[in-house]
Amino acid sequence: MTIRHPWSRYVAIGDSFTEGIGDAEPHSPGGHRGWADRVAEVLAAQAEDFAYANLAVRGRLLQQILDEQVDAALALRPDLISISAGGNDIIRPGTDPDEVASRLDSGVERLRRDGATVVMFNGPDIGGTPVLGRMRGKVAIYNENLHAVAKRHDAVVADMWALRELADPRMWAPDRLHFSAIGHQTIARMVLDALNVEHDLEPSQVEPLPKQPWREARIEDVTWAREHFAPWILRRIRHQSSGDGMQPKRPTF
Repeated sequence: MTIRHPWSRYVAIGDSFTEGIGDAEPHSPGGHRGWADRVAEVLAAQAEDFAYANLAVRGRLLQQILDEQVDAALALRPDLISISAGGNDIIRPGTDPDEVASRLDSGVERLRRDGATVVMFNGPDIGGTPVLGRMRGKVAIYNENLHAVAKRHDAVVADMWALRELADPRMWAPDRLHFSAIGHQTIARMVLDALNVEHDLEPSQVEPLPKQPWREARIEDVTWAREHFAPWILRRIRHQSSGDGMQPKRPTF
């Protein structure tokens, strides 16, 4: 006997991660699918008149998400809300993970106002990632804070740090900043498991990678830094965002 979940109105808020960047799908709104769309598809198959909105916009910092998306989400009167926020803040030099988590705490408190189930995301373990791996300690501190926030507000934690499969480079898009389709599928499975929702999403079947010669790996690192990381840094210096002028892909039900 299949146990049906209790939700009928789901709103996802956040940045590029929740928008689905890295999981290109021409037939999806905005041209990207992502873990949130995949979760919503499973939930919709188990509930009549299920509604789903996705207010996430790539490049958004925490304060922008709190200012632009929280009230808009609550106006839709959801009974399930997911929020992934703060990652773009944490990877910026000089940010304080304790301070960022404190601001997120206030946002989660607002999201819980009407009794909706809130799903929060901590950060993945980026220790093996070139350049970003240097920020592993900040991410770990932020994650510990998020567990405290979740406990305080009775929120569900979608534990990215514990998802060891994400260490496989094939889980990441070529820019190494966003997840690939395989990564988004893996994360969708984890979110549904965190919600205790039965599903038939197939686990990612990837064969072990052959050992890569050191020189080849370094060439790939240099190419990545030139084509993806350097433009990202340049946008930060210019106070620009990949999401400037963009609107949510699913602004309403």
